[in-house]
Amino acid sequence: MSNSQLSTLLNRYQQLIEISEDLASTLNLETLLNRIVHVAADLCSAEAASILLYNESNHQLHFEAASNLEFPYMRGLMVPVETSIAGWIVTQRQPVIISDAQQDPRHFKHIGEVTSIQTNSLLGVPMITKDKVIGVLEAINKLSGQFSQEDQELLMALGSQAAVAIENARLFQQSDLISELVHELRTPLTSLNAAAHLLQRPELGDEQRNAILNTLQTEITRLLDMSTAYLDFARLESGRAQYHFKMIDIGALLEECARVIRGKVVEKEINFQLSLLDGSATIHGDNDKLKQVILNLLSNAIKYTPSGGVIKLTGEILDEEIVIHVSDNGIGIPQDSLPFIFEKFYRVPGVEQPIQGTGLGLFICKRIIHDHQGTIEVHSNFGDGTEFILHLPLVKS
Repeated sequence: MSNSQLSTLLNRYQQLIEISEDLASTLNLETLLNRIVHVAADLCSAEAASILLYNESNHQLHFEAASNLEFPYMRGLMVPVETSIAGWIVTQRQPVIISDAQQDPRHFKHIGEVTSIQTNSLLGVPMITKDKVIGVLEAINKLSGQFSQEDQELLMALGSQAAVAIENARLFQQSDLISELVHELRTPLTSLNAAAHLLQRPELGDEQRNAILNTLQTEITRLLDMSTAYLDFARLESGRAQYHFKMIDIGALLEECARVIRGKVVEKEINFQLSLLDGSATIHGDNDKLKQVILNLLSNAIKYTPSGGVIKLTGEILDEEIVIHVSDNGIGIPQDSLPFIFEKFYRVPGVEQPIQGTGLGLFICKRIIHDHQGTIEVHSNFGDGTEFILHLPLVKS
């Protein structure tokens, strides 16, 4: 090895050491994964890099992060363990260098169909911690020449550090989630316990018994909503939330959402107004998850808008975007709370007390819209209503 080659290799290892210290201090899983794939592509001089996480309990392997691929279309994409290169790496617990992936019978060609990027050369290594394979780190398409043993050693070292960092982030995430969930369960369980004791009292009149039964129904519904929100959050954070992208007619989606909530607005005597797009407009997205976002925003509007109020659902085309507005003239959000409204577990002080929630709904909405390459924003004045605005990329006809 020449002096210049040795110097280059030492510089790459120095870079790896510096990166490892950075990874060890990062506890946000999404940030961590994105950092790892970009570092992997840079260290190996590759066109792209990706991470696939492995779930040992159900023997499933799925994409979780990629450096320069259309990641929203890949989130949660399942890869067969038995018939893929990544699956071979997991089961054999060995690295692999492939000069022509298209000729390898283990190559899972569906990835190329989804991303429109052809995998030629590939370097993959297992991510192992505490003798457990948690996933695969891959570098794709060497920019010049072929992947070398030095590349493999560097990626193996990065993969080892990444495995530890990912497990630490997961443990931190789980402890955070479990702590919050246990805290949230205490109130409805206390109410259910008190109601159950009261129902055993023989002197209860029919009116009191019916009131307690209503409390039971309310708290059970609250627990069901809470469990749904926490499961959605856990799936999104772990990468197990799989997206099913297809062409969606936004006008049809808005009409569907309007039909779902119409009974609630009639029951609360709220004036609901739907304004559709002029003409047809199409986006590429997951219909169910976008429907989940819009219904969440409409449900919030119903919660915080008094009887006789107005809720509007509007769609419009601006430039190359579809813009969806969900607005109300309800109680609004204080200005000092607006910067935190999309943070997980955040509740507006003094406003959420009479109306219980998990503090996860808007966080989930933002995550789903982000995964559709869109944005979500909020405008509000306390006491004067709230408007949420979704921006989604339009598919040109």
